[in-house]
Amino acid sequence: MSLYRVTSDKLESVTRTTFAAESLLERKDLQRLLRKDITPIGDDLMVIAEEYGDWEDSNRRIDLLCLSKDAALVVVEIKRTEDGGHMELQAVRYAAMVSSMTLDQIVQAFAQAHGLDITSARNTVLEFIEFDPEDDEELAGEVRIILVSANFSTELTTAVMWLNRHDLDITCIRLIPYRMGDAVLIDATKIIPLPETTEYEVKVRAQEKEKRKVITIRQEILRKFWTQLIERSKHRTQLLENRSPSDDHWISAGIGRSGFNLSVGLAKNEGQAECYIGLPVEGHSKLAFKALLAQKAEIEKKFGEELEWQELPGRSGCRIRKVFPGGWKNPESEWPAMQDRLIDGLIRIESALKKAVQELKF
Repeated sequence: MSLYRVTSDKLESVTRTTFAAESLLERKDLQRLLRKDITPIGDDLMVIAEEYGDWEDSNRRIDLLCLSKDAALVVVEIKRTEDGGHMELQAVRYAAMVSSMTLDQIVQAFAQAHGLDITSARNTVLEFIEFDPEDDEELAGEVRIILVSANFSTELTTAVMWLNRHDLDITCIRLIPYRMGDAVLIDATKIIPLPETTEYEVKVRAQEKEKRKVITIRQEILRKFWTQLIERSKHRTQLLENRSPSDDHWISAGIGRSGFNLSVGLAKNEGQAECYIGLPVEGHSKLAFKALLAQKAEIEKKFGEELEWQELPGRSGCRIRKVFPGGWKNPESEWPAMQDRLIDGLIRIESALKKAVQELKF
């Protein structure tokens, strides 16, 4: 970025400099100035403490520990380097270390840092975050990170964007010094997230978080469903004996020949019992499928109804299956009937195919 001074007849370039060239140090200068006025990196922040490190078994110190207007802790790390070093890793560690801090601990830290009594410190903090002193409220439980540096390496910014996609809240502020006559100017620019994309990125993170939440719920449902199904199957078949519950969409069973896998599966709105043919030698799966398909009438008679015969063009394997109503979206009150249908389907497909599979010649 370039900075210009407007004169009567031209835009005059302002010379870019470095903190080192201007003898501006991290702690003595940048940190001290931001402690006195934090607004260049955030007008919604209050500095709680400088060089905070009130924890056991560690001599590490947070440059500036702040509190936001929405009652979130904010870890501010400052570098004067041109690449930011490894400050994102350091800041994540600090964020974890302060994540369990209570409002009382914040008040205590603020009182010590600013030479106040507890009552005055508490009133100041509560006024900033607009908490009613009479209410028993606590912090938001979130920790934001702000990284401040003369510049950031691609490695660092890539890591920050990846961490932000995984629910961290990290902001990168670039401080660029300029020399204009006897004065040093500093351009403070938010580069991650870009101001114009902040709202969009927040929405995307919220959507991704909700998606992961749905996936987690689905996995819990599937594990519970399979646990119940395995238990219900014990008095009817040994096909699922010694099988463990899974959070996958299926659990498998054997039919007595390698390359032929029985399974029951559960999708969003339907379940299935199937035999998947996946032989290791190229072309053998298709040959086995066609040999079984030639016995379709007899196999389906043993099964008791029609089956789906899927050769799966473009794939090496083939599948024979039966689909049943009811999936993981169905209410738990319907699970027993769904589980009975799947167990019954698994038993019948094993009975219908086992002899024919054993007799296949290759």
